[in-house]
Amino acid sequence: MYPAGKRMAAQRRRRRKRNLRLGFVLLLFLLLILGVLWFTGRCSNAYTERTGEGIDALRPPMDVELLTVNPYSRPGTATEKIRGIVVHYTANPGATAMDNRNYFENLKDTHETKVSSNFVIGMEGEIVQCVPTWEVAYASNSRNNDTVSIECCHSDESGAFTDATYASLVDLCAWLCLKFDLTEEDVIRHYDVTGKECPRYFVEHTDAWENFRADVKEALAKDFNY
Repeated sequence: MYPAGKRMAAQRRRRRKRNLRLGFVLLLFLLLILGVLWFTGRCSNAYTERTGEGIDALRPPMDVELLTVNPYSRPGTATEKIRGIVVHYTANPGATAMDNRNYFENLKDTHETKVSSNFVIGMEGEIVQCVPTWEVAYASNSRNNDTVSIECCHSDESGAFTDATYASLVDLCAWLCLKFDLTEEDVIRHYDVTGKECPRYFVEHTDAWENFRADVKEALAKDFNY
């Protein structure tokens, strides 16, 4: 028989070991739960976006002129998890951002075709939002459900953007990358989805396209601290 003091010390040691084992098991269980939640969040197809005052403060100036919900330009269909940003050109030289927005709006009456975009950038750098990012726009074919689309105005058939359009496109793409946890590698051309010559200038001048994505990367690092 152990003396009472030794028995109590042995019991304390056993309790300590038991508590340590229990704590270790609970820690592993907690890490497992957190891992499952992280993996589920990363693999989910549900639409998510970063929000808060910091994100809102970095949003470039824009005019929100949402289209009327209709089957031809704003179907009201929910997007999935945003996995890319698609750059387009309007292919109608000289038209303004509002001209293009109003064309999309009038499709509800003309039924001419099905087309739209989340954003249109004008030749003076103005940004018009036509469709919320959590809704599908008819712009990028098979990628309509998981991308945000940006149409850019241009002055002539070359499809080259003005400096103001280019600057706003960089800022808008960088902000959307921040909002949807993307990088400049997730910014693509309509051409990359379908092979269509859109946006024309960036399709014909691949070096200009790579420079553009480098500018988006720089904006993320410098202006957005991302």
